[in-house]
Amino acid sequence: MAMVQSPKAATSSSPSLILTSGASGRIRALFSVQALKSLVMLINAFFLLLLIPFRGRRRTVVSAGVSARGSSSSSSSSSFCDQKSKDDRLLQEIGVHRTKLRVPATIVPWKSGGGSGVTAVVDSEVGGRRAIAIKRALQEDDPNTAREFSLFVSARGDTIFTQSWTSVSVKIRGLVVLMHGLNEHRYSDFAKKLNAKGFKVYGMDWIGHGGSDGLHGYVHSLDDAVDDLKSFLDKVLSENPGLPCFCFGHSTGAAIVLKAVMDPKVEARVSGVVFTSPAVGIQPSHPFAVLLAPVISFLLPTFQLSTSNKNGMPVSRDPEALVAKYSDPLVYTGFIRVKTGYEILRITAYLQQNLKRLRVPLLVLHGAADTVTDPDGSRKLYEEASSADKTIKLLEGFLHDLLFEPERDEIMADIIDWLNCRVVR
Repeated sequence: MAMVQSPKAATSSSPSLILTSGASGRIRALFSVQALKSLVMLINAFFLLLLIPFRGRRRTVVSAGVSARGSSSSSSSSSFCDQKSKDDRLLQEIGVHRTKLRVPATIVPWKSGGGSGVTAVVDSEVGGRRAIAIKRALQEDDPNTAREFSLFVSARGDTIFTQSWTSVSVKIRGLVVLMHGLNEHRYSDFAKKLNAKGFKVYGMDWIGHGGSDGLHGYVHSLDDAVDDLKSFLDKVLSENPGLPCFCFGHSTGAAIVLKAVMDPKVEARVSGVVFTSPAVGIQPSHPFAVLLAPVISFLLPTFQLSTSNKNGMPVSRDPEALVAKYSDPLVYTGFIRVKTGYEILRITAYLQQNLKRLRVPLLVLHGAADTVTDPDGSRKLYEEASSADKTIKLLEGFLHDLLFEPERDEIMADIIDWLNCRVVR
């Protein structure tokens, strides 16, 4: 596993993409008749083009790259199929046709399945996902870890699913709050490794993901996720006074954490941040996507852009990890929704202009072969962050999902070592 400690050692020949939110030219105040006619024709053509790249709602189970895996992964895939069968049976048991679940009116204490609540109407698809997420937390069979779930209602009225992992035998020395990436949520193994080193771990499924409210894979505003993270941090820190708190974010989750810790109130309470494959630099599928995204996301926010991943973006070199991901009913596997894609472009544009505002200790890891998020974005983050304590590791040949690459144990060990060095006890 090749690691580059300095961004200069692995400089890419291609420049990083910097997105801006403003127009780059001037617009004339008055138009001639000829110009107005041309403008009308252009608008008509534009709205016709809007209908071309979109399809209706579509969901895939396993990507083409996974379906082409060799026989070496056949034995492991059976276990994942068994998990999927259990989830399917669970859905039959609870009846996804039901439209009511018990949802708390306020934050529920950290205990498995307890707390008072009120009956609220919940979308059947959301209810099915939340039931699976809760069931998994309740059925945790690791004797070394206590896994609990909690729900809280955001200021917008959305119910957010959260959970925690606590070691039953190791003294707690610090806290780690995990933020998953787009269409992700699977960090239980990482949480247990952190438990073994004295870290209590919290995770939050942001809106439209896992067991939280919202259309699967749809994000109306990533600022909502940023606000939810701030509320969640308040809860975590109030329940664990005196313990150092670190935030971990992957991909879009890293962008959410990054924007949150730029808030001076959050910065003062966080001891450091760890990012894997942060969504600081994003390469759109087509140059016109940046120009058209605001309008298309307004007109067709939930539609799925089939051209966004038409070539199939690999995220891991481990076929077993890919089977696990695309067989999980809590993982959204459809094409990216238009509004979600625009929100990612929007938050990365903001971050590109505000990286100097990051002052907390920073560890960033990125695969040099990542085709989902741009490694040059991590280089820019490292170079411009005002953090006095910062480290970057560029991993040659690694793809996007670093914690699901074959060398995942080495990467987790690097993260834990970095955290250990910053816990003062």
